[in-house]
Amino acid sequence: ILKDITLFFSYSTPNLATVILAMDLINNKLTTYSLNQRFLPLIRADIGLAKRTLNWYYQLMDTSEVYHIVIALHLHHKLTYFRHTKWEDNWVETAEALVRETYKCSYLVVSPVDLENDDGIAIFSESSLLFCALAN
Repeated sequence: ILKDITLFFSYSTPNLATVILAMDLINNKLTTYSLNQRFLPLIRADIGLAKRTLNWYYQLMDTSEVYHIVIALHLHHKLTYFRHTKWEDNWVETAEALVRETYKCSYLVVSPVDLENDDGIAIFSESSLLFCALAN
């Protein structure tokens, strides 16, 4: 599996979603191999070490908002990916909330209200990017 993934990525520049899905594939294969009695115990132990290393990287990804957002916005997967891979419901809700909050704070275009303060400066609504930046 590792050779196949290496060859796959050597032919093009992968995007983050592809890397994440490849890590899932590697994890599933390593799990299957580590339980396969056809392999010697030493080989299964080595596979277990490789899986432990992969899980360390998974834990790092779990701390990244980008990871959740990339998968949640993936055109094919969206939030069904998290459910399909048996994430807990509160994790799926957190991923969705991260996408919504990031959109609101970073991409939502907010127009100034037609009012001006005494200095002639436009007043923005509470959902403006200014307030999102202050909240974070």
